[in-house]
Amino acid sequence: MRKIGIADTTFARYDMAKEAIDEIRKNIVSVKIERYTVPGIKDLPVAVKKLIEERGCDIVMAFGMPGKAQIDKQCAHEASMGLIQVQLMTNKHVIEVFVHEDEAKDEKELKWLAKRRAREHALNAINLLFYPERLTKKAGTGQREGFEDAGALI
Repeated sequence: MRKIGIADTTFARYDMAKEAIDEIRKNIVSVKIERYTVPGIKDLPVAVKKLIEERGCDIVMAFGMPGKAQIDKQCAHEASMGLIQVQLMTNKHVIEVFVHEDEAKDEKELKWLAKRRAREHALNAINLLFYPERLTKKAGTGQREGFEDAGALI
C-alpha cells in the first residue's frame, strides 16, 4: 500500500493537514496516511525526511503558515530550501504547501485560502503518486493552488 506523509506545524493558524487528509480520503481509498506535527516551519525538513526514511512514505506534503514579519519570510525561505534538499536526498516528491499570512486581505480570506490550497495540493499529491499523466495534460496551463488559475499564454 502506498503512503502519503503529512508534515505540519503548531505555529500555523489553521489545520491545513486536516483538509488535505479529508481530500485524499475522498479521492482515493487505497492509501495510508502518516502525519507528523512539529512546532515550527524550520522543523518541517527533518519531519519530512523522517516520514520518508523511517515511515516509508512515497510522497510528503509539508504545511506551513509563515507570519507577516520579515523574519517569518526568512524562516519560510530557509524551510523551503531544506525541503528541496530533502527531495534531492531522498528522490521523493515533497509538496510544499505554505500559506503566508499576508497573502489574504483578512482572516476570513486567509482561512479560505488555507483550506483551498491544502485541498488542491492534496489532489496534486494524488496525481503525482498515482496519475502523473493528469499533470502532463495540464502542462503550461497556468495552474495555481488557492487563488484563481493564471491561465495559459495564447
